[in-house]
Amino acid sequence: MPLFDNAKYLIRANLEEVQRGGRARAVVIGDFTPAQFETINQIKASVGLPLLESPEIVFIGSHVYNSRVIRDGYSLDDVMLQIESVLVATAIVLTSPRMTAIRSTVPRQDGYGNEVLDEAVFECTQRKPRAELYSVMPKGDRIKPPKPQQ
Repeated sequence: MPLFDNAKYLIRANLEEVQRGGRARAVVIGDFTPAQFETINQIKASVGLPLLESPEIVFIGSHVYNSRVIRDGYSLDDVMLQIESVLVATAIVLTSPRMTAIRSTVPRQDGYGNEVLDEAVFECTQRKPRAELYSVMPKGDRIKPPKPQQ
């Protein structure tokens, strides 16, 4: 996987577009490693789901923005760190017939007093033949960022 060279720019641009109330377009941000791609397809095959045809990962960002920034109070910088932490070659595929996900293997200090392992969830049918980075979650974030006053 690692992220493509321009991925951080594309991810931030999409998140900022969503923040302004616009519609972000799907952008290619990286690839699964061959091992991750093979493992994902083995899991999908074992439960009779369609296989991914391409290792490419695309990103739109509206769900990530709404769940992490709006609902949980994380900043765009926090979300960027979550994505960068999990979209790495060392991330492991989580085995589940209900979702396609990967988890970072290196704990990260999140700046709020937590040590987290970031997880990424992919939507694998809407952007076929590619997977969409649908959501990221910092697992172990018992202390959440303070929410801004309305």
